[in-house]
Amino acid sequence: MISQAIWAKIIAEAKTMQASEPLLSDYIRLCILQHQNLAQACGFVFAQKMASDVMPADKLEQLFAEFYQAEPTTIETLAFDIQAVFERDPAIHSFLTVLLNLKGFQAIQIHRLAHYLWQQDRTDLALFIQSRNSQVMAVDIHPACQIGKGVMFDHATGIVVGETAVIEDNVSILQSVTLGGTGNESGDRHPKVRHGVMIGAGAKVLGNIEIGANAKIGAGSVVLKDVAPHTTVVGVPAKQVGIPRCKVPCQSMEQNVWDDADSQIATESE
Repeated sequence: MISQAIWAKIIAEAKTMQASEPLLSDYIRLCILQHQNLAQACGFVFAQKMASDVMPADKLEQLFAEFYQAEPTTIETLAFDIQAVFERDPAIHSFLTVLLNLKGFQAIQIHRLAHYLWQQDRTDLALFIQSRNSQVMAVDIHPACQIGKGVMFDHATGIVVGETAVIEDNVSILQSVTLGGTGNESGDRHPKVRHGVMIGAGAKVLGNIEIGANAKIGAGSVVLKDVAPHTTVVGVPAKQVGIPRCKVPCQSMEQNVWDDADSQIATESE
């Protein structure tokens, strides 16, 4: 299983860090080396991040343990998220860094707890977790939102995801992105982001629209209509300007939409 392989790498990285940076020795021991598996370590780390005077870390750690026991596949999903960040972010050089320091990764995992609670009709606690996640991580995800595996929130600050939004597997979303509604309508009112999509920084994707598989949305765009699969859109309002040069934009993280425009011209001329 991928979670076991990643846990083994995290343990090795933790021992290396502990030896090279004595000031972090106790921190590494408490967060990683005292735990038996990835689930225990994640529950501890996330609980410490979320703790407050009114909700102590030990109670949150118990809540994460309950969640991981009830939904054991979540740890595999979490491992895919760690791997996604490691592979897509050139600034990241260890799995340990993702777990301990990347708030986009952490915010998604905390949302997974809130989503579990929401599905168990523990809505008040789910909303509390959402609110605390927003306060601590500056990422606001409604507990009902569905998020797949291999998802990366890069930098993450200011990301907002609405109640009926769906984010499928293998999606990359940068900072200050909104997956929102267009007004105070009720019902199914938020975007559906299909697999392989990359959404650039500051983009606003609004309404019950579909962002097709392997599409790319340029930074700062306002998207109000469906986006066809494997197309690149940019602008206010967003319009198609080309097709992504790579098959899966979420993996390449290529931000230059004008290269995609050149790609479309080359394709049309063939």
